[in-house]
Amino acid sequence: MLVPSWLESLLSTTFFSICSTHRDAPRSECNMYCLDCRNVGAFCFYCRSSRHKDHQVIQIRRSSYHDVVRVNEIQKVLDITAVQTYVINSARVLFLNERPQPKTAVKGSSHICEVCGRSLLDPFRFCSLGCKLVGLKQNGDASFIFSAKNGEGNEEGRRREGTAIRLPSKEGDQFGSEATMQHQQQEQDMYESTPPPPPPPQYSRSRRRKGIPHRAPLGP
Repeated sequence: MLVPSWLESLLSTTFFSICSTHRDAPRSECNMYCLDCRNVGAFCFYCRSSRHKDHQVIQIRRSSYHDVVRVNEIQKVLDITAVQTYVINSARVLFLNERPQPKTAVKGSSHICEVCGRSLLDPFRFCSLGCKLVGLKQNGDASFIFSAKNGEGNEEGRRREGTAIRLPSKEGDQFGSEATMQHQQQEQDMYESTPPPPPPPQYSRSRRRKGIPHRAPLGP
């Protein structure tokens, strides 16, 4: 089966308990897991510095009381293809295990987990690493180990992401010809002859109104 030896142990580990050795330290919760050591379980930040300094260690985080791991950490050691990811606090994460279904679950969703039936946001097959492991045991059509083909695909994807897209030469020529035409039009407008001055305004001659007539005074 294409599953790392440490995966099932990781998924069954209880995290965020208080470290018995560093109970009084400010960062004493056990949210670390070592991929190189067997049956060690979760440990805290200080245990990592003293016992797992040069080992492969991943940090587990929590979202709504459920364990998650950042994609940029786990994807280095595990093929997470077909697992739904989420963005939480500006970081892309995925859940370790299946979560209880909410009471207000969306019915008739077009994307659901193949194992637990949970509604998914995107067209993925599984909602968590745990569900992918169950699906792998049932069907055998998934893998957690990077194959040579997948590695080449990932490398090609990274190259594509870092490559700038250039415009085709025809479009470039089109933009260049338009710029030349604009420049020529500006020069033409600049050297046009000065237009003749506008004609003087014409004032209408209206008849002047006569004053109010006065009667001659009556005689004695």
